[in-house]
Amino acid sequence: MAAILACLLLTALAPLPARAAGTVAVDVGHGLWDSGAISARGSTEFDFNLNLARVLRPVLEARGLTVQPVNFDGEIESLQARVDAAAGSDFLLSIHHDSVASFKLTAWNWMGEDLDFADEDRGFALFISHRNPRLDKSLACASAMGRALKARGFVPATHHGTTAAGTPRPWADEENGVRFYDTLFVISHGAMPSVLFEAGVLKHRDEELLLRDRSRQRAMAEGLAEGAAACLAAGK
Repeated sequence: MAAILACLLLTALAPLPARAAGTVAVDVGHGLWDSGAISARGSTEFDFNLNLARVLRPVLEARGLTVQPVNFDGEIESLQARVDAAAGSDFLLSIHHDSVASFKLTAWNWMGEDLDFADEDRGFALFISHRNPRLDKSLACASAMGRALKARGFVPATHHGTTAAGTPRPWADEENGVRFYDTLFVISHGAMPSVLFEAGVLKHRDEELLLRDRSRQRAMAEGLAEGAAACLAAGK
């Protein structure tokens, strides 16, 4: 009996997951008319984005957050429409998956289809913009999410130092995988703190398979939700 009571006491004293009242706009990147990158095995980025967003939504809600869905039907018409659909939320998280520069690609045939791959670059990335009026909060939320992802074994990407045109994308928080990307429309034009999340590199053949794994998607969603909840719980 004493042992049981001790276990119950320890359970009662264990820290609870951070819960925060607030609304998170979850934006599913790309759509039915612009499907985004194509994976090494021929799947569209939009499908990956939507699958992760669907896993993320109930995980955020379990943390006490309200989810404001943006483009879950894939029908959104413009980048401005995404910003408008997120209006009134406390935080915007745009879900994406990454590709690589064309010069890194190698041709291959998968199941009779001519495709390409690149097995060099991998990992997650979080982007914020100096043009967002809530830059400090955007950085705080991105850092919190990156920290929670790393605690679950996810590794930040290192290949985003410049754009394809050679424009620098400097670190905002190197330790937690956060970079500045000032020309991304969705995270630059809203009134709320905003972060664009790249879950991984679809052209990397091994990482593509990992990004399809539902248990791994759940772990990634838990990291994003933990970071977002902690950030919003901290207030303005």
